[in-house]
Amino acid sequence: MTERRPRKDATRNRAAVLAAADTLFTHCQSPDSVTMADIAAAAGVGKATLFRAFGDRTGLIRALYEARLEPVRQAVEAGPPPLGPATAPQVRVPALLDAVLCFKLDNRHLALALEQTGSDSPYDTEHYERWHTLLHSLLAQIPGLTGSDFTAHALLAATRADLVAHLADEKGLPRAEMRAQLAEFTARTLSTPAPPVR
Repeated sequence: MTERRPRKDATRNRAAVLAAADTLFTHCQSPDSVTMADIAAAAGVGKATLFRAFGDRTGLIRALYEARLEPVRQAVEAGPPPLGPATAPQVRVPALLDAVLCFKLDNRHLALALEQTGSDSPYDTEHYERWHTLLHSLLAQIPGLTGSDFTAHALLAATRADLVAHLADEKGLPRAEMRAQLAEFTARTLSTPAPPVR
């Protein structure tokens, strides 16, 4: 049985919806203010199109988040050092956390919207499971480091969107300083020298 391809207009509508949602979340004051009606109007489609394609607002947010995250995921899975799989765990862990932090800084309203969806715990989402599994695996390879499961959770907690948004938007912590502090925190956790932040 051949796999059914989506119609061209459905593919086009999906792309328009994701682009519209991306713009709205990027420029909003609060992620709660972005509604399905806003996204449908900005994309030039009916609300029914959104619900057919994504199920609900959470499904749309998750699809957009995954699309934005794809370049980071590709770099982690097959890219060159320091993120790629050929890198030593002591170097790859801080590089991975820095990449996640930068992603959250660049997409904090979208990340907040996903983390605040009432239907899911942020710890049960596919992207969180993916990062935790990878970090847990890398930490377990570092000699002398124990408790890699909890340590992975603790390190990821430092990149939560609500914390990132609080530090960046309410406390005015500059991006470079936030990255440097995360690198120092990670280095202390791993008992390794902090790498320079470029």
